[in-house]
Amino acid sequence: MKTIWNYHPWLPPVAPQHRVMLGEGQTPLVRSRFIGPALGLANLYFKLENLNPTGSYKDRFAAVYASELVRDGHSLCIATSSGNTGAALSAYCAAAGITCLLIVTDGAPLPKIHQMQLYGAAVFDLPKFGLDPGVTSAVFDQLDAFTTSRNIPLPVSAYRYCAQAMRGVQTIAYELLDDLPDGLHHIFSPAGGGGLTLALARGVLAYGGQHPAVHCVQPDGNDTMASNLRNGTDRATAVSAAKTTISGLQVPSVIDGDAVIQACRQLGGTGYVVADEAVFSWQRELARREGIFCEPAGAVALTGLADACQRGEVNPTDGVVCLVTGSGFKDMAAVSNTFALPPLTRLPDMATLHQTLVSLP
Repeated sequence: MKTIWNYHPWLPPVAPQHRVMLGEGQTPLVRSRFIGPALGLANLYFKLENLNPTGSYKDRFAAVYASELVRDGHSLCIATSSGNTGAALSAYCAAAGITCLLIVTDGAPLPKIHQMQLYGAAVFDLPKFGLDPGVTSAVFDQLDAFTTSRNIPLPVSAYRYCAQAMRGVQTIAYELLDDLPDGLHHIFSPAGGGGLTLALARGVLAYGGQHPAVHCVQPDGNDTMASNLRNGTDRATAVSAAKTTISGLQVPSVIDGDAVIQACRQLGGTGYVVADEAVFSWQRELARREGIFCEPAGAVALTGLADACQRGEVNPTDGVVCLVTGSGFKDMAAVSNTFALPPLTRLPDMATLHQTLVSLP
């Protein structure tokens, strides 16, 4: 079975008997059939991270973190999450026999919370956590102090808190470079705190070979680094409160932002700021035109690419990858609240079924 551990030379040292594996990594890279040509691109690909075991790229992070806990003999995991990290950690901790306690952000989607609970995690929420930078920083500081006292890393999917486990996320870049050895020019990544974008950039730099540009895409209600990256500023800027409705990207604190700006700029990447409404529109387009059902955050990279095409910043023949970071099944409430889907049509009898079928073109 191929997993992220195929890249073990680039991962933290964990003996095979301590590795917790659920089939993470080696996700499909699918060429766009319709959206790419509509944008004028001949070589657009989607990296389907929504097909990881718990439905998001965070499984790469959780697999390394849980394996390190097993290696070091720990039996407790305490973490924060807006949804996907918690789902991933709770699953891998369940597979490892480790107790998992999660503090989720204010407004985390209920389906993600239920997923964590089903895996056996104890889940708590806290008002304004993840929305207010002061509350968010205070929670991180308190948990960081507690986990330090227990000599375990705080598993936030960010280099600031858990740099070793974030090397698991870098395997996305290794897979892309292996799958497109001669034709990868741009990688578009969504960003909240910036951990994923930084992992892609560091993965590209660590693996060697071609160096595609890594671009940072943020919702305009949480623009901590994307505009600064584009405008030549060297540091990220916290926002007073995350105003985006895109779950998972509501991170008003800087977190990895400074390092994202430095790494993306080194690779020739830039920043894109996108409206929530545009993200929802591209989420629908991915489903209807490519058959890819993602959560809103999973459409952010494509929304940034559409902006790049409008600006003329991507050549028609360039190899381009957009990350699809999480499954649409993670946030069905967003589907119900955002899209005016038609009501289910009930056929009263078999005769009506027959009439419906014969009327089809």
